[in-house]
Amino acid sequence: MRFYIGTNFVTDDDPCLLLEELNLQSPDSKGFHRYQILTVMRNDKPVQFKTDLGKAEGFTADQIIILGGVKDEVTGKFYIEETVGRLKNYANRYRNKSPIDKDELPRRDIIKEFTEQAEMEIDKKKRGEHKHYGYCN
Repeated sequence: MRFYIGTNFVTDDDPCLLLEELNLQSPDSKGFHRYQILTVMRNDKPVQFKTDLGKAEGFTADQIIILGGVKDEVTGKFYIEETVGRLKNYANRYRNKSPIDKDELPRRDIIKEFTEQAEMEIDKKKRGEHKHYGYCN
């Protein structure tokens, strides 16, 4: 689990690493609320700003996670492409949509797909069409 330092304010122009809208237990333990959590940069460190949007039952849309940047794990440098204002606009649009019907998502048999791909590669190698780093074997 990661702990972030908090901040008391954000502006729409702040570079934003991440926007999340999650259903979390309220501090008074009286049910779940939807929280908007913005991760912004302060002195080259990520900090969070949390806003209570109200009771979770009042939201029909799924929880939201929108990336605004990434961290290079090798150098430790953050690359941020989005601002607080833009990510909030995206979240406002998604928040009013109906949830995704998971039953309508296409089903995939990844074991079958992997096996078929492996068999195709074996067949290509037998025919001399197999490429390894751009060179034919």
